Amino acid sequence: MSIGYIIVSAIILVLCVVLVGVILMQSKNASGLTGAISGMGGGNAYWDKNKGRSLEGQLNKYTKIIAGILFVLILGIKFLG
Repeated sequence: MSIGYIIVSAIILVLCVVLVGVILMQSKNASGLTGAISGMGGGNAYWDKNKGRSLEGQLNKYTKIIAGILFVLILGIKFLG
């Protein structure tokens, strides 16, 4: 194993722990697929417009960013190994 492989593996491990923490910090959103089917999701237009400025919006954004970085690193480690 090369030193690059070990460093990237350590980064992946840390990012996995951070991703789990960010996901656990998010609130549970009960209006997922069932809310969309029953029509319960469209009642709060102000929240929909300002979702990105709230803590939940920020956590959602960070989840996507960390998951994308993990995806790239895991694909990249294939070429280092």
